[in-house]
Amino acid sequence: MKAWFLYLIECVDGSIYTGITTDVAARYAAHQRGVGARYTRSRPPQRLLAVESHPDRASASRAEYRVKQLAPTAKRAYAACLAAAAGERSDGQA
Repeated sequence: MKAWFLYLIECVDGSIYTGITTDVAARYAAHQRGVGARYTRSRPPQRLLAVESHPDRASASRAEYRVKQLAPTAKRAYAACLAAAAGERSDGQA
């Protein structure tokens, strides 16, 4: 079974877009080309804030819903926690 990913993108207007995909790089590239979500067509992505892996689409969708309910400051804090955890894993300090 293929892994699904929750991702958070900071847009040029400072807003945060949240989505799910099986291929983060391809989906981010689509957003940059303006063929991703309608939201990012009018608010182009500035940078990828964070990525979180999920075992299936259902769990990724539930996580996406939970994140979308957060206030913008809470979304940024969540993204920072995910990015810090990813940095620890890539440094071998999990």
